[in-house]
Amino acid sequence: MKINNYGVNAVNPYKNQPVKSDFANKSVANKADQLEISSAAKDLQGIVSYADERAERVQALKAQIQEGNYKVDAKQVASDLLKYYRP
Repeated sequence: MKINNYGVNAVNPYKNQPVKSDFANKSVANKADQLEISSAAKDLQGIVSYADERAERVQALKAQIQEGNYKVDAKQVASDLLKYYRP
Protein backbone atom coordinates (compact mmCIF):
# COMPACT_ATOMS: atom_id res chain seq x y z
CA MET A 1 0.00 0.00 0.00
CA LYS A 2 1.44 3.36 -1.02
CA ILE A 3 0.48 6.52 0.87
CA ASN A 4 1.28 9.91 -0.62
CA ASN A 5 0.94 13.31 0.93
CA TYR A 6 -2.34 13.82 -0.84
CA GLY A 7 -4.05 17.05 0.12
CA VAL A 8 -1.36 18.04 2.62
CA ASN A 9 0.71 21.08 1.84
CA ALA A 10 4.34 20.82 2.79
CA VAL A 11 4.78 23.62 5.30
CA ASN A 12 8.18 24.93 6.23
CA PRO A 13 7.77 27.88 8.60
CA TYR A 14 11.45 28.84 8.27
CA LYS A 15 11.02 29.69 4.58
CA ASN A 16 8.30 32.20 5.38
CA GLN A 17 10.35 34.27 7.83
CA PRO A 18 11.20 37.75 6.57
CA VAL A 19 14.80 38.44 5.62
CA LYS A 20 16.54 40.85 7.99
CA SER A 21 17.82 44.07 6.52
CA ASP A 22 21.47 45.13 6.48
CA PHE A 23 20.72 47.88 9.02
CA ALA A 24 19.66 45.34 11.64
CA ASN A 25 22.76 43.23 10.97
CA LYS A 26 25.06 46.25 11.40
CA SER A 27 23.62 47.17 14.80
CA VAL A 28 24.22 43.63 16.05
CA ALA A 29 27.78 43.62 14.70
CA ASN A 30 28.65 46.77 16.71
CA LYS A 31 27.83 45.12 20.02
CA ALA A 32 30.59 43.27 21.82
CA ASP A 33 30.44 40.56 24.43
CA GLN A 34 31.20 41.65 27.97
CA LEU A 35 32.15 39.76 31.08
CA GLU A 36 31.40 41.09 34.55
CA ILE A 37 32.67 39.40 37.69
CA SER A 38 30.55 39.93 40.79
CA SER A 39 32.02 41.22 44.02
CA ALA A 40 31.34 37.86 45.66
CA ALA A 41 33.42 36.10 43.01
CA LYS A 42 36.20 38.64 43.48
CA ASP A 43 36.16 37.96 47.21
CA LEU A 44 36.41 34.22 46.55
CA GLN A 45 39.46 34.77 44.37
CA GLY A 46 41.25 36.28 47.38
CA ILE A 47 40.84 33.08 49.40
CA VAL A 48 43.71 31.45 47.50
CA SER A 49 46.17 33.83 49.13
CA TYR A 50 45.17 32.55 52.58
CA ALA A 51 46.12 28.96 51.80
CA ASP A 52 49.60 29.24 53.34
CA GLU A 53 48.34 30.95 56.48
CA ARG A 54 45.60 28.36 56.85
CA ALA A 55 48.05 25.47 56.44
CA GLU A 56 50.26 26.92 59.19
CA ARG A 57 47.24 27.34 61.48
CA VAL A 58 46.14 23.75 60.86
CA GLN A 59 49.62 22.43 61.61
CA ALA A 60 49.73 24.41 64.87
CA LEU A 61 46.33 23.03 65.91
CA LYS A 62 47.39 19.48 65.05
CA ALA A 63 50.50 19.90 67.20
CA GLN A 64 48.44 21.23 70.13
CA ILE A 65 46.00 18.31 69.85
CA GLN A 66 48.80 15.72 69.73
CA GLU A 67 50.50 17.26 72.76
CA GLY A 68 47.19 17.47 74.63
CA ASN A 69 47.38 21.24 75.08
CA TYR A 70 44.37 22.13 72.93
CA LYS A 71 41.37 23.28 74.94
CA VAL A 72 37.94 24.19 73.58
CA ASP A 73 36.37 27.43 74.76
CA ALA A 74 32.77 26.33 75.40
CA LYS A 75 31.44 29.90 75.64
CA GLN A 76 32.96 30.82 72.28
CA VAL A 77 31.49 27.71 70.65
CA ALA A 78 28.05 28.46 72.10
CA SER A 79 28.12 32.09 70.96
CA ASP A 80 29.23 31.06 67.46
CA LEU A 81 26.39 28.53 67.28
CA LEU A 82 23.91 31.20 68.32
CA LYS A 83 25.24 33.60 65.70
CA TYR A 84 24.91 30.90 63.04
CA TYR A 85 21.37 29.84 63.90
CA ARG A 86 20.01 33.28 64.84
CA PRO A 87 20.55 35.73 62.03
